[in-house]
Amino acid sequence: MALLTIEEPRSPAQGKPSLTHHPFFRLGFRPFYLLAAAFAAISVPLWLAGYFGLTPSRLHVNINWHVHEMVFGFAVAVIIGFIFTAGRNWTGLWTPRRGHLAALAGLWLAGRLAMLVCPPALAAVVDVSFLPLAAWPIYRVLKRAGNKRNYFLVALLGLLTCTNIVFHLSANGILAVSPIAPVEAAILIVVMIESVMGGRVIPGFTSNGVPGTKPITNPKRDSISIALTALASVAWIAHLPAPLVAALTFAASVTQLTRLVGWKPQVTLRKPLVWILHVSYAWIAVGFFLLSLAALQYATTSAAFHALAVGSMGGLIIGMITRTALGHTGRPLAAGRSETLMYLLIQAGVVARLLAAANAFGVRDVLLVIAAASWSAAFLLYVAVYAPYLTRARIDGRDG
Repeated sequence: MALLTIEEPRSPAQGKPSLTHHPFFRLGFRPFYLLAAAFAAISVPLWLAGYFGLTPSRLHVNINWHVHEMVFGFAVAVIIGFIFTAGRNWTGLWTPRRGHLAALAGLWLAGRLAMLVCPPALAAVVDVSFLPLAAWPIYRVLKRAGNKRNYFLVALLGLLTCTNIVFHLSANGILAVSPIAPVEAAILIVVMIESVMGGRVIPGFTSNGVPGTKPITNPKRDSISIALTALASVAWIAHLPAPLVAALTFAASVTQLTRLVGWKPQVTLRKPLVWILHVSYAWIAVGFFLLSLAALQYATTSAAFHALAVGSMGGLIIGMITRTALGHTGRPLAAGRSETLMYLLIQAGVVARLLAAANAFGVRDVLLVIAAASWSAAFLLYVAVYAPYLTRARIDGRDG
């Protein structure tokens, strides 16, 4: 089984770039990782301030803004940065860089500002335009290279665009559905991306990071797990009968956990750059188990989706934006104290958020503050440590 890597392909030496071509815009991971991390660090405390009634009324800080921005702001930026970077390796062709990349990053940033302060209709236009304009160059590069294996990513970006449109139609009173529903669908789409890409990279990263380890991969089992995860997601989104939803989500949880066990997470405990991927992937199994309980009204939907969004999505994101940034700036693939602390903070945050969802100990608001502080501290630390890496040329002299 060919494993996905996103290391920079070696290419013929090129002339010295113009001084106007800042290193920050040489490859997609640079602006999108840094902007996403900064936004993650700021937006959650802002939401919590809104929750406690401390934000000005001119800011559109409410539950709809919060759930939308965590997916279509934060997560989408990281996904695009990752795919732009990976696409360069998959095809040997350049994905957006320099002026094109700067324009897309600017559009993403404009979307975040529009969602915060602009009238809903204008915010919708600015926000919805980003994903199609970012997905199109990915499709063109994959098509030119004949890389059909990764077309599914373009399809999933298209589905994310559709869910974003539904969100805005709902938020503007045009479509009679809850704005939360399309965001839940988007989170489940992100989980599908995690399931496919995780199966490609986590076993390989494990065997490379822990020499002598041979993770067990089974293509048939992987296909069954991904199919069950997709079916369970569709069942949840379509509001099928509760017993069926519970059965499918539970089956997806079991198969995801079985898949992870085969990758031998127990051998990674001394390798933070690897264990963060295993622990975060485990939250997918936890999230779908909680969805099965929520379908039967034994758990809250909030708990299930926070396990998926904070645990798996947030955890895998912090794991990948550290790992790929190190590799693509020419640094050793080794986690130091800063990275380990980031990983632990994310795990503390998801545990606190789940306890808050359950109103454990009768101190929900305190737990919410702890969860928000842990999340923000992790991404503030990323910005502090990685901003110099992402805004300077590679230390090995290579482009990208």
